Amino acid sequence: MFESEATLFQTAGIKIGADLDVNETKSHTESLAPYNIKLRNRSLEMARLYSIIFCFENNVRDYIRETLTENLGVDWWDKLPQKIKSHAESRQATALKDSWLEGEKMDLLGFVDFGMLGGIIIEKWEYFGNVIPSQHWLKQRMDELEKTRNFIAHNRMLLPSEFQRIYMYIADWNRIIGQ
Repeated sequence: MFESEATLFQTAGIKIGADLDVNETKSHTESLAPYNIKLRNRSLEMARLYSIIFCFENNVRDYIRETLTENLGVDWWDKLPQKIKSHAESRQATALKDSWLEGEKMDLLGFVDFGMLGGIIIEKWEYFGNVIPSQHWLKQRMDELEKTRNFIAHNRMLLPSEFQRIYMYIADWNRIIGQ
């Protein structure tokens, strides 16, 4: 049976093949089994935050890319500050040398540090100021989210109050940007 035929049956509610969700859940459970329950529970709490930060950070990148492409054209990257471009290009060159490491390596904006994303928006404020309330509003949120993002990325546990701050700031962003 071809994949396209399988999809037709699956959309009709007929199960075909292995249930990937069950296999993935089983594999995840087995991978966590050696660790104590407290550590596993904390890891699952932090995994939720990681997924939110991952989506937020990449949404900010997409928003920058779309806004600058619309206003400056496809060569918008060339119009960014040299410091930001050099940093990203250096990190990309390192990633390309690490040929064993697979993943996205061509998107230069993906190599810009989280903390520099707000700097791009402020540098090109004339294209973002009609949507984002103020540079102060942006800087405050991006600075605080960068600190919590780095905590998460380096596997340190946050307190529940920090969870709430992340949820609030990202909800503010989504409301403002129109997500």
